[in-house]
Parts: sequence; C-alpha cells; structure tokens
Amino acid sequence: TIMKQSVKNYIVDPRDNIIIECEAKGNPVPTFSWRRNGKFFNIGKDPRVTMRKRSGTLEIGFRSGGRPEDYEGEYQCFATNDFGVSLSNKILLRVSKAPLWPKEVLEPVSVTEGSALVLPCNPPPGLPPPFTFWMDSNMSPIPQDKRVSMGLNGDLYFSNVLAQDANTDYSCKARFLFTHTIQEKNPYKLKVQTKEPYNDTSYNASEPHGVAESTPTFLSPSGSESSKMVLRDEQLLLECIAAGLPTPIIKWFKKGGELPGQKVKFENFNKTLKIVSVSEEDAGEYVCMANNHLGTIRHSIFVQVKAAPYWLHKPSDQVLAPEENGRLVCRANGNPKPRIEWLVNGQPIESSPTNPNRQVLGDTIMFHSVQIGSSAVYQCNASNEHGYLLANAFVNVLDLPPRMLGPKNQLIKVIKNNRTFLDCPFFGSPLPELRWFKNGQGSGLDGGQYRVYINGTLEIKRARAEDEGTYTCVASSILGKAENQVRLEVKEPTRIIQAPEHQSAIRGSTARFMCRVTSDPSLPVSVAWMKDDKPLYLGWRLKKDDESLSIPNVNEGDEGTYTCTAKSEIDQLSASARLTVLARPDPPMDLDLSDPAARSVRLTWIPGKEHRSPITEFLVQFEEDRWEPGRWQNLSSYPGDLNSVILQLAPFVNYQFRVIAINSVGQSDPSRPSPRYKTTGAAPDAIPKGLRGWGSRKDNMEITWEPLLDLERNGPNLHYIVWWRRKDAEEEWNNLTTVGTNHVVHNTEIYVPYELKIQARNEFGAGPESNLVIGYSGEDKPTDAPTDLRVSKVDSTKVIIHWNPVDLNSVQGEFKEYRLYYWRESSQVPGLVVSKEKKVKGFYSTTAKPSGMLSDLAPYSNYKMFMVVANNRFESQPSNTVAFTTKEGVPDAPRFFKINRRSLDTIHLEWAKPLEPNGILTGYQLKYQTVNGSKVGPFQLETFFPNVTEFFLRVPDRFSRYKFFLSALTQVGKGEDYAEESPHFTNEAYIDQVDIATQGWFIGLMCAIALIILILLIVCFIKRSRGGKYPVRDKKDLPLDAVDQKDQDGSFDYHSDEDNKPLQGSQTSLDGNVKESDDSLVDYGEGGDGQFNEDGSFIGQYTVKKDKDETEGNESSEATSPVNAIYSLA
Repeated sequence: TIMKQSVKNYIVDPRDNIIIECEAKGNPVPTFSWRRNGKFFNIGKDPRVTMRKRSGTLEIGFRSGGRPEDYEGEYQCFATNDFGVSLSNKILLRVSKAPLWPKEVLEPVSVTEGSALVLPCNPPPGLPPPFTFWMDSNMSPIPQDKRVSMGLNGDLYFSNVLAQDANTDYSCKARFLFTHTIQEKNPYKLKVQTKEPYNDTSYNASEPHGVAESTPTFLSPSGSESSKMVLRDEQLLLECIAAGLPTPIIKWFKKGGELPGQKVKFENFNKTLKIVSVSEEDAGEYVCMANNHLGTIRHSIFVQVKAAPYWLHKPSDQVLAPEENGRLVCRANGNPKPRIEWLVNGQPIESSPTNPNRQVLGDTIMFHSVQIGSSAVYQCNASNEHGYLLANAFVNVLDLPPRMLGPKNQLIKVIKNNRTFLDCPFFGSPLPELRWFKNGQGSGLDGGQYRVYINGTLEIKRARAEDEGTYTCVASSILGKAENQVRLEVKEPTRIIQAPEHQSAIRGSTARFMCRVTSDPSLPVSVAWMKDDKPLYLGWRLKKDDESLSIPNVNEGDEGTYTCTAKSEIDQLSASARLTVLARPDPPMDLDLSDPAARSVRLTWIPGKEHRSPITEFLVQFEEDRWEPGRWQNLSSYPGDLNSVILQLAPFVNYQFRVIAINSVGQSDPSRPSPRYKTTGAAPDAIPKGLRGWGSRKDNMEITWEPLLDLERNGPNLHYIVWWRRKDAEEEWNNLTTVGTNHVVHNTEIYVPYELKIQARNEFGAGPESNLVIGYSGEDKPTDAPTDLRVSKVDSTKVIIHWNPVDLNSVQGEFKEYRLYYWRESSQVPGLVVSKEKKVKGFYSTTAKPSGMLSDLAPYSNYKMFMVVANNRFESQPSNTVAFTTKEGVPDAPRFFKINRRSLDTIHLEWAKPLEPNGILTGYQLKYQTVNGSKVGPFQLETFFPNVTEFFLRVPDRFSRYKFFLSALTQVGKGEDYAEESPHFTNEAYIDQVDIATQGWFIGLMCAIALIILILLIVCFIKRSRGGKYPVRDKKDLPLDAVDQKDQDGSFDYHSDEDNKPLQGSQTSLDGNVKESDDSLVDYGEGGDGQFNEDGSFIGQYTVKKDKDETEGNESSEATSPVNAIYSLA
C-alpha cells in the first residue's frame, strides 16, 4: 500500500536537490521501481540519482554538476512484493523559473486629465506565476482606492486621471515565491494635460475640477458579456473595472438567484467578486453594474463549473477466504463524466492473464469462488480532461483461523453513567463471527444496553455499578475460535463540590480560590492549577493545599483566569474563575489652568489609570504661600466622570492646586502641583463670628469674637471695629478699632445689658456689619438666700420640698437655679455604714410658691439638706438645714446566689444578705421549678429566717434542671428576685468537689488494689525463698558478733548452708501450729527497746547468725512479714 507520495504537480527549487517521495508498506517488504515519461527509469545508470533504503523515495543531487531542468518529466512509482504491485500517482516534475524582465525603454505616458488609463505590467512568465504589485521610485506602495487599483492580471487601472497623478512614477514589481527574488519593470512617467495650470492647492480633491464628466465604460472585461470556467473546489475570481467621471461604483448580483452570502467576498473596492471552494450550484450568470450620476452599464459573466474526478466510492482492500465471493467498487464523478479504467498489478486488466473467477462490470469487479494464489493489487483510474484519480486495492485470498489482535485480559476502568467501549480486535479468513459474554455465562450480549460493532467493539451505552464484571469476546469460524477477556470496573466520577469563584482583590491583599474535590475512593486524584491555560508556577509566594490556592500580596501580574483541574487516571474535571486585581488609581496628570477670573479659575487634568476600579471622585486640594505655606488643604470634591471644573476661590491668595483620584480601593497619590494662580484683593466678605459680651469682674464687660480665617481676610492690614452701648439708655455708640479679638469696657454697673456689633476691614475696604448682639456686664454674689426650706410627702425613695423664693433683683446676675445640697446622714438599719457624700440638684422656678421633687433616695435612711440661689458665677448664703427620714422599703436582691451540686441527688444553695436591706430583714423567699427545654413545672416555695443563708435541696432525678428565684423580705414586702438555673448533670458548669472517700465504688476499688498488691508480695516471697539466697542481713535485736564468718577468699558469707531446706516458720500442720516470727514491732521502734537515730533511721542492723538453725529460722520468720518481703526485694 502506498503510504506517502509527492503531489501530482510538483514544482521544485533549482537551487536544492530534488526529492520525489514514495513510501509504501507490505508483508513481505516491497521493492520499488520508477517509470519516467512512461518508460522504465534505470536509477543505477545515473550517478546523480539515489533511492533511500527501505523506501522508494528518489534523491537527485547536483554537487557533481548537471542541470535540474534535465530531470523534468512525469514520474510514477511501483511498489512490488509477492502479492502484487501498487502504483503511485503520476508526478509531473517541473523546475521553478524566474526569468528576467525584458529590457525595454518606456516613453512617458501622456494622458488628458479626467480620462481613463491602463498601465500594463506584463511580468515575465514564471513557474509558478509571480506575485505582482506597484511601487514608486521611493519604494513606497502606490495608494489604491476605488479610482486607482491593480487588476487580476497585474495591470494598474485609473478610472480617471488627476493632475497630481503626474507627481509619481509607477513601477511594476514581480516577486517569485521559490527564489524569493523581486524583479521590476522600468517605471512609467505620466504627463497629465490639464486645462488650468496645476498647483498643489487648487488640485487636491479626489475628483478633477473643470473637466467634462463622462459616463461609465468598462476597462476590464471588455464588451457586454464574457465567460469564465472554474473547477469544482477551486477559487472563483470575477473582475469588473470601470472608467468614468465621477468614479463609478461597482455592484454585483446573480441572475436567477441570490449571491451565496457565506461564500462570497468582495475585494479591491468591490471590483472583485471572490468565491472560495466553488460547487456546481455556483454556476450561472453573474452581472456587474457600474454607475455614476450620468449613467449605468452592465457586464454579464457566464460561469461554468467543471470538475476533475472526485470519489463517490473509493475501492478498499479486501480479505477473502477460498471459495468466497466479493467485489471491488470504483465510483467517481466529475464534469465531464470520468472514464473508469482497471489495472492489475500495474497492467491494464485487459492485457493481464484471464481469471475465470473474476468479472469486470464497468466500475465494479465481481469475484466468484476465489482460490488461493489469486491475490493481487488492483488499480482503479478515473480520469477526464481536467484530471485523474488513482486508487490501489489489495485483494488478499487468505485461509486463516480466528485470532485475537489486542492485549490479553485488559482491565478497563470507566466512570459511572458514561458511554463505554470494550475493544476486541480480531482477524480471520473467512471473517469470524464475534459474540460477547458477561461473567462467562448467558447468551451473547447485543441489544438494549449493549451494542456490538462489526470491528468487535462492545458498546455499553450507560455504565452502571451492576455492569462491573469480566466480559469475554469469542471469535469463531469454520476454522476454529479464539477468545479474549476484558475486566470492567465502574467508578464514581470525580466532582468539584466547591469550585473557584470570580473575585476581585485589592493589590497587596490575599486572594484564595477554593477547589474541593470528591472522587471514587479507589482512584487517587491530583489537583493541578493553571493560569491563563498555562501551568501555574507556585514559586515561594503562592501556596497550594488540598482544597485551595492562596495568592498572598496580590499584584497586577497575578490577574488572570485560574483553572483547577482534578484528574484521576480515567477522568478529569476543571473549573475556572477570574481574578481581577484592584488598586488605587494612578495620580491625575497634566494639570492645566484656564479661564482666569477674579474669584475663579478652570482646572483641567488627565485622569490616571483606574486599575479596574472606576474612579468615583476627584478631590481638589490647594496650597497657598502666605498664611500656611506647604500645607495642603481640601478645596472641593467632584464626580469621577469630570476632569475639568471651575474652582471658586478667595481673594488675595496665591494658589497652587493638586488633584487626588478616589476609587473603591482608596486614594491615589496626589498629582504634581499646577502652576500658581494669584487672585486679586477685595474687602472682607465675612463677619467675625462668636461676638459676645460678659463680665469677668463685677464692674466690667469683656467683648470677645473669633478672628476671620486666613482665607477670609481678602487683603492686607486686617482690623476690626467694635461698637457697644447700654441697652435702652439711648446712648451714643462707643467704638474701638483693633487688630485683636477682645476689648474690656471698665466701670460698668452690675449686670447691665449692652448692645454690641462688629465689622472687619482691610486695605480694600470694609466688610458687612454684624447683627446686634446683647451682652452683659459682670455679676456679683446674691444678697438674699432662700428661706423656710421644708419637706412633705416623704416616701421611701422620694420627697417633696418647698421653700420661699428670693427677689430676683437680689441675685445680682442672671438667675440660673435654686441649688439643693443633700446627703445621707445615716441608715436606720443597725450597723450599716453609708457614704455621706453631698449631692446636688437644681430647680429652676420663678413662681411665688416654688416646690420640687427629690427622688432616688435610699429607703430607711436619715437625710439632711440646704438650699442656695445661684447666678452664673456665685451662690448665695445657705438656707436653713432640714433633716428628714425616708420610710422603709423593699430590699435589694441578695448580694450573690450560688448553686453547687454536692452529690448526685443534692443541690446546695448559698447566698448573702443584700448590700442595701432598705429596712429590717424579716427573711428570704425561694421559689423554684423544674425546667425541661421549653416546658416548666409548677412553682414550689420555701421561706427562711433572716439569719439563714444556705439551703440543701434533695432532687429525685439527678438529670433534672431547676430554675431558682431568691428574694429578701422586709415588712414592706418582697425585694428584687435573683434568678439562677442549676447546671445539667451531664454538662456541669460548676460542681462542688465530692468527697470520693465516702463513695462505695471508691472503697471497693481501693480494696481490690490492696488485695492485688498483697498477692504480688506473697508470690515474690515464695520465689525468693525457693532461690535460698538473700542479700540482706537478718536484723536482730542482739549485738553483732565480734567476727563474721568469712570465706577462704576473705569475702563474707551471707548464705545459709542449707539453702535447699524447707522454709521454717511456714504452716507445718493442719492443727494451726505456726512458729512465731522473731520480727516484731519492737524491732521497728514501736516496742520499748526500739531505738531511732536523730535522723529517724533504725539503729538496729540486719546481721547474719553463725548458727545455721537460727539463720534458717530468721529467714523463714522474716519472710512471713510483708514488710520484710518488701525489703528482700530491694
């Protein structure tokens, strides 16, 4: 089979070696030969021609000389093996040519202004044809428009000539694609004859002036109609270029139908109609129309669509078993109808050996009862005058039992609910029948959920969990059978349960994209991140964990689309989100001042970059160099869509401005300052604020006011004129001019009203006067005090007070209030210490019999009080002092209320007396009820004597919760409740420590531990006594022997000679006779002879007796004591 070959029309570069490709495959490996111009091409005789190994590709080299043109011609490759011959297409080899432009002398072209002109190009014929274009002598392209344009043949067309066309020379260039060279024609020079002298200013329009207009005429094509033939699937180009003045407009339409809108393109200023990939329905009459206001002309182009042969049914390879029937079909279409010709192994079928099992029926070859040895390669050639098609088809007569071609025992993992294909490639001749089985049982799988394809593939339309199992495909024929198995596992799909979301982040902040994934537990999943469809490099800054991607310190480079891809071995899923980085805007630029006026100027600026957060506001600031140089102050704000504003200014200020842009992120840096702008001076506009008159002494009045702000001065030498006169006295105004902000009027009467006004002035004039303000001279101490202060309607917390008023003239100032001073002298509750801090309450009253209420008093207390009258500065002498006692009231809530669980069935309540009993306590009242969620039980009531401050409540159910309300009582009634709720048994907030030593479970546990320790000690003692050697001396109450026994080597012997004797001192008989232990409490200091050292250690020592019997007795007796057993383990 031919796998690769050169194109049919093969043009080569003469500077390179010639390579003609021909690659084929077959078994056995084919051999290759070539024909050139229909004759055998003997490669071996030409030293310049070589054939690649295991290939039919030819290489023709010219290092040793030779001309590429000598190898032009038609080549065809033949690939041959034992089963037949395959042919390549006929390859027409031609060498690219780039001939030189013929030398010619071009006379200047003379043309009348307004007439049409065609400058021919006529490039030299090249192979392939060159690409043409027009340039002037400065190597600049000639501008083209609807008046001047290049035609498809390369000529330059002028619909009408203008005078300025003579300013340029015109040279046609030809670019040859293979050689990458450009050749040029000698330039044309134009002489345009005009009726008026030409100059650059009078002739600069697109149409001639003063020239007779003309109706349209066609420059290309000529006449009223023409024809065009184009091959199917090629490109159709139709051209109409018209002359006329004014320049005509070109329009296209198709008779009897619409132009195919999706295929048609108009080029060259509508002068060219282009259809790509022409089909038969594009044939017909196309009309181009040229018109200006003088007339219209038409030209019809009749388009014929022919077709080189194209396949309807291309013959394909056949595998036939002996005695089988078959056929080869070769169907092609074209215009004109192609002729079908059959070849066998490269030879016409008519001249090949006859085969009784083969019959040619036009475009079909029928095979009947084929036999072994009749294999061959058949060629079908479909041709007409426009081209040809050649196809090879290998008919292989083969006798082969079924065999499996795919891998054995494949494991296929698929995603649940997905369409699944299980492949089972097989081969055999005759063609085997293939069937599928699941888990080795049942009938063949086909229909419903399953579909078996002819190539052996089994389709499962929607894989489910129950589709898991082992599938067996069996191919069988008369020659045998073969089978293969595929194991299918159905997995849960990978899902992104929390996908990344679009977000905007401020520059410098941290952005976080979530990507939480679930998948089948048996499939490991990896999550990878991409940015703008490229793998994301994390570096040191970006952080990725199992569920998210964090981008700290975000900057503009982080902006983009982030995609998380969760991938397992059988599926993957992606989700994307875009990160938009927001930042403060860039500062405005290029501040400019315009439209100057006395108190305004226009400020214009260019906004900086918004950084994806629209500018919402511009803040204009100013700085002036007279009062506070270097300090920038806010002037005004403007909406973010403005960049030119009129600023309202103050007189006599030398301004400079800057602008700050504001978006949702924050403020930009300030812009660079504008040029300075100085306003002219003017009289003050503002009136000094805060004008007031008041007495700092009883015989004066101080007049004060606030100075004008620096920007309110409006000029130099600012000063103030202040006027004053006594009210209602019909005096003349007194006045004073000062640069300060106060003036003191001396020798005034006490608390007399004055009228005041003020005005500001500078060098440019006076400002407006203020309104009249009333001021007062100084106050003195009141001469009279309130009298007959008394109380009535005394309650536990409030009392009504009465007094006799003073004459208001005696106040000697503005009457402010009657001021009551009162304090708690003592409490009637024995032993209760109280604070005697004085408190003040004011009463404003001008009635003849004033009174007021004093509230918030402590019940059951002794109070004292007195009253004064006050003006702004002084108080009078005190009135008479009055004592009164408040009545008993209800007590405050207990000072604290604690609830403790002492045991599982007892609640301990504890409380303290109220801080303010407000009377004599008569007892306490406790109300409580059970609480279970929203359900509450009935109230139960307990009362206690006043000296009781605790209560034990036994609860029937340890899991019950209670709500308690505790209040103190006096004779007046019940005081404020102190509410508390007991904690739940299973979730205690606080519980008193329980004495676990009294609990039964604890006593039992301790007994069990003691018993286990005793058993361990006995076991240890038994094991020790069986060993018979004790490293510790026996402790005796006798003095030590003078000399201890020694071994011959001088060491002490601490061992008994009868180590293997039974233990003495242990139980020896059933009568209970037990030898008493020599070890007694006396030895440990509890008897009369026991002695201790000063540090508390035993004086007695452990010693070893010489007497073996005594030693044995001591060993056994000591071992029966648990204390000795412990020491023996030491």
